[in-house]
Amino acid sequence: MTTPSPHAVVLRDLGLGDLLVAVPALRLLRRALPGHEIVLVAPAALAPLVARIEAVDRHVRDLSSYSSEDHARTDVAVNLHGRGPESHARLDALAPRRRIGHALPDAEGPDGDGPSWAGPPWTDDPARPERRRWCDLLAAAGLVDEATARDAADDLRLPGRRAAPAGPVVVHPGAAYGAKRWPPERFAVVTGALARQGHPVVVTGGDGERRLTAEVVVRAGLPPDADLGGRTDLAGLLDLVAAARLVLAGDTGISHVATALGTPSVTLFGPVPPSQWGPPPGGPHVVLGDAAARRGERFADDPDPALLAVTPDEVLAALAPLIPAVPA
Repeated sequence: MTTPSPHAVVLRDLGLGDLLVAVPALRLLRRALPGHEIVLVAPAALAPLVARIEAVDRHVRDLSSYSSEDHARTDVAVNLHGRGPESHARLDALAPRRRIGHALPDAEGPDGDGPSWAGPPWTDDPARPERRRWCDLLAAAGLVDEATARDAADDLRLPGRRAAPAGPVVVHPGAAYGAKRWPPERFAVVTGALARQGHPVVVTGGDGERRLTAEVVVRAGLPPDADLGGRTDLAGLLDLVAAARLVLAGDTGISHVATALGTPSVTLFGPVPPSQWGPPPGGPHVVLGDAAARRGERFADDPDPALLAVTPDEVLAALAPLIPAVPA
């Protein structure tokens, strides 16, 4: 009778871009614990992406569905979600043998004799990429050495070969918060210019962004079928970006998808430094934003001044060397 594999439960119950920047750490964990079943706790909507990572054995949408047998097999809990205490508590409920996460000095262990989570302190260093934070955490836990963590942090590509870039330019004007949203009229100026140059262009967005995508399409003078707002699920979006000739977006999930799939991109940064959340150097990606003007309020309703400092002409100039020429 085969003994069931122990579980390494990883919490990353966040959004699309958040999961993509954690991919290098998930790959490191897979290599460091070859005998464990890697169980990822992440939103159900991200299932098409989880299936492509190839470092996860099982995707759990909610720990409430985790059975008593699963609890008994939980050997390692890894908090790639945040600093705690709420995220730590969710994993503590599994009673893992070992906990890997950032230090929570005020948390006491189950016997009241010390901290449950004794990892490195949480720091916000603008010079350190977010993808590196989670690889460094695994190094601090002794699962990999520091050099391996450093070298692996830029390994963001998803498996599979990128399709021939015969698809459209994908313009994504939305973002979760106003601070990250470049004005729609500016997106429309760029989108219209690309269309007049002969490039096929589509405008994407979620269900709640239909009015935004429609505004950009109308202002840009595009045909109605260029408006994909609310019309693509995640699997469809992944395929669309894989075939796209370029992605233009703010600092949001689709920009991370472009990085993961090797699709050229121009990303507009507002409150968050691209050194933390932007693509690694060396790829076909350009980031724009005025660091000197950055206010840094991530959840503000109005666009960050760093974003407003970017003009349509600057965006078009950044796009030009990345986008294939249209045959005469």
